[in-house]
Amino acid sequence: MILRFEGVSYSYPGVDTPALDGLDLTVHPGESALVAGSSGSGKSTFCRACIGLVPHFHHGKFAGRVLVDGRDTRRHPVCELFRHAGLVFQNPDAQLFNQTVEAELTYGLESLGMAPSEIEKRLAWAGNLTELDSLMERPPHTLSGGEKQRVALGAILTLRPRLLLLDEPFTHLDPEGTEALRRILRTLKSEGITLIIVEHKLHSIIDDVDRLIVFHQGKIVAEGSPRQVLAGEISAYGLNLPPLSQLFRAFGLNRTVFNVDEAIEELKTQDLLRSFSTRLSDQMTKPSNRFTAVPHPIVEAEDLSFNYEGHSVLRGVRLKLHKGECVALLGRNGAGKTTLIKHLNGLLKPHRGFMRILGRDTRKTPVSELSRHVGFVWQNPNDQLFRPTVREEVLTGAKIFHPYDPVWCDELFNRFGLLPLLDRSPFSLSEGQKKRVSFAAALAAKPDLIVLDEPTAGQDELFRSELTGFLARLRQEARTIALVTHDLEFAAEHANRWLVLSEGQMIADGPPDEVMADSTVMAKAGLRPTQRFQLTQAIKHLGEEN
Repeated sequence: MILRFEGVSYSYPGVDTPALDGLDLTVHPGESALVAGSSGSGKSTFCRACIGLVPHFHHGKFAGRVLVDGRDTRRHPVCELFRHAGLVFQNPDAQLFNQTVEAELTYGLESLGMAPSEIEKRLAWAGNLTELDSLMERPPHTLSGGEKQRVALGAILTLRPRLLLLDEPFTHLDPEGTEALRRILRTLKSEGITLIIVEHKLHSIIDDVDRLIVFHQGKIVAEGSPRQVLAGEISAYGLNLPPLSQLFRAFGLNRTVFNVDEAIEELKTQDLLRSFSTRLSDQMTKPSNRFTAVPHPIVEAEDLSFNYEGHSVLRGVRLKLHKGECVALLGRNGAGKTTLIKHLNGLLKPHRGFMRILGRDTRKTPVSELSRHVGFVWQNPNDQLFRPTVREEVLTGAKIFHPYDPVWCDELFNRFGLLPLLDRSPFSLSEGQKKRVSFAAALAAKPDLIVLDEPTAGQDELFRSELTGFLARLRQEARTIALVTHDLEFAAEHANRWLVLSEGQMIADGPPDEVMADSTVMAKAGLRPTQRFQLTQAIKHLGEEN
C-alpha cells in the first residue's frame, strides 16, 4: 500500500464539527483515484492529512493513524513526508514564492542538498513533462492560472514522490489546458506514480481513473469503479455528474454514459434516437434563453484597446450588453477576458476607444461610483476578501452604498449556505465556501451588472443548482449578467449570447449553438462544443445518413 487511513477523525481548532470522521481508506501503488463530494465534505482536509499538514501545521483534534509510504504522519515531519507524497493545492498561488519558474522547480531539490547534475536532470524531465521549458525565466506571478498550476505541479514532480495529490486541478483550465493535464497524468500513471485527484468536474478525468471515492460530512459514503459508483443512488452527495449521464437521467434513462459514442450506442440499443433528438431540440429552444435587446445598452464599448507594458492585450473590441441579458465571455487562458472585464468598473482605462457603463465614460468616472452599479465575483475569492467575519464581508458593500436591505441579505445568506458560517473568518473557509461568500458580497448591493469570473469553479452540484435559480431571478429583475467561464455546459445553459475572444480580439458574438457550429471560431479560440451539442450533431448526422 502507498496510503492508509485507519479510523482517522479530525477537527480544526475552534470547530466542533469534524472535517474527517472515522475515515478508513487504503490506496495501492500505481492506482489512480478520483475523490468527489460536496463543498465542505472533507476532501481538502483529506489531502492535507495525506502530507502531514494535518495535524502538524493546522493542529486541532486528531485521532487515528495515517500511513504514507509506510510512514506514520504523526511521527514524521512534513519536511520528510514531502519526499514521498506531494500535493498541488487548489489555489496554486498558495505555494509559489520564487522569482522565476526555474527557481520554483529547483527549490525543493536544492533544499535537500541534491547534486547539481541530478537537479539538472530532474528539472529537464519535469519541465518537459509539464510543458514549462519556454517559461523558465518568467516570474510565476506573471503567468496565467493554468500556467501557475503547471509550475506548482512541476515543482512537486521534481521531487519524484510516489504519491501525487491534486486538489481541484481542472478548475481554472481551458479545454486545451484540460487535455494537456490529462496527458501529463496519464504519463505519470504509466510511470507507476499513484494519483489521487480531488475534482468537482468529474467528466474532465473520470475516463482515466481506476476508482471513484465519494466523501460526505467527513466520511466515505461510496467507492468503487466510476461506473459502479455513479450507477448508485448518489443524488444526496452534491456530485457534478458527467453532462451526458446527467442528461440521460433528466430524460428518465438510468444509464451511466461518459461520452458521445457511448450515448449513441445506448440510444440505438433502446431505439430512442428519434424521440431523444426531439426532446433535445425542444429543450434547447426553451424560453429562458430567449432575449430581445432593448434600446440604450447598459454597457457599450467601441474600438477598445489596451496594452500591458507595450504588449497588446485587447485590440479594437466592440461590445454591447443590454438590460436583463446573460452573456458568456469565452476564450483561452490569456485571451484577454480578465483584462476586458476589468474595464467594466473602471479598474482599467482604455488606451484607445471607450467603455461606457450606464452612459458613464469609465475614463472620467471614479471606480467608487461605478462600483455601485457593477458587482464583481473574481476567479480567486482570496483577491476580494478582507473583513474579519463572513457577515461583515457580505454586508460591507451594501452598507457603504446605502441600499442595505436586510431581507435581501438574509436571503443571500440562506441561498449560498452561509448561515452556519456568519461568525467565521472568511479566510478559514474552504475555497468553495469562500467563493460563496464573494457571491453574496457582490450581490448584496443589488448592482445593475453582475460580473461572475469562473462562477462554477470549485463548486458542487448543490451550489450550481442554487446558482441556476438565482441567475433566473436576477434576469427576471432585469439585471444584466456577464459570465467569464471555461464551463461551456453552464454557459450554454444560461447565456443567450456567447462573446468569444482570441488574442485580444472579439471573433464571435452570437447564440451558443451558432458559435459552436462554427468550427473555425471554436478552433481559433481553443474551445470544445458541449457534450449536449456534440450529441445533437451526431444524432443529426445519423439521420442524414439514413
